[in-house]
Amino acid sequence: MQGCHTAVVGDYFFEGHVPLEAVERVLNEKSAIAGLAVPGMPRGSLGMGDDPTAAFEVYSLNRPDMEPSLYMRMGS
Repeated sequence: MQGCHTAVVGDYFFEGHVPLEAVERVLNEKSAIAGLAVPGMPRGSLGMGDDPTAAFEVYSLNRPDMEPSLYMRMGS
């Protein structure tokens, strides 16, 4: 689940190139998770170029075990 950037907002962390839609969803829903991660630097993710054909996954990390779960898919 390792990415190249980490941001902390309130009680959540955002690891890697997490799309703004996912950040807004977590903050609006007040999700019971530790944070979100986009592993690596996938093509088409935030800051990695505008590629409408690119697809990647965003994972949530649950408390307390930090077990990852698919949170949302982006792109095609």
